[in-house]
Amino acid sequence: MARRGESIELAVLGLLHEGPMHGYELRKRLNLMLGWGRVLSYGSLYPTLKKMLRGNLIEELPPEMTPVSRRPKIVYQVTAAGTAEFERLMSEVGPAAWEDDDFGIRFAFFGRTDMEIRLRVLEGRRTRLQERLDRIQSQLSMTEKEVDRYSAELQRHGVESAQREVQWLSDLINAERNNHHPRSQDPAAPPASSA
Repeated sequence: MARRGESIELAVLGLLHEGPMHGYELRKRLNLMLGWGRVLSYGSLYPTLKKMLRGNLIEELPPEMTPVSRRPKIVYQVTAAGTAEFERLMSEVGPAAWEDDDFGIRFAFFGRTDMEIRLRVLEGRRTRLQERLDRIQSQLSMTEKEVDRYSAELQRHGVESAQREVQWLSDLINAERNNHHPRSQDPAAPPASSA
């Protein structure tokens, strides 16, 4: 459970770097970021926001009045401490960075991350998925005769999904490397003109 709270904190800090937002907007954007399979409730968001307020990672702006509800909406913005925490979290490259819970959130904010860190996270994710893929494939060959058609189909789907993601990650890694060293890949490329 603590892991999910940390993921929400990272996502909130990243979103608030785009500008101040009220809770409803944060929840809407977080649900888009987390994907269709993981819905974030207000019961998960607001305790995280309160914890972040206590930790001085975010602060409340004066409430906005909305003509529809006439209830003030609390608007949150990131603090200097929150910016430093976001940068610290985004620079982590260990296993938590490429696990299922955090990878998508980190990926959403890769535009604000150093290329070397992006590469290490992408490579870590690819290695982890390749290990998972190898394990699933070995289990699939052992259990195909022991399971019913639907279980075998679910395992096959898992293999295909992992293979697609490994290929996607490989393509991203190659693109990162090629964008960083575009001339090293093609020595015949004409020199860049200075404008």
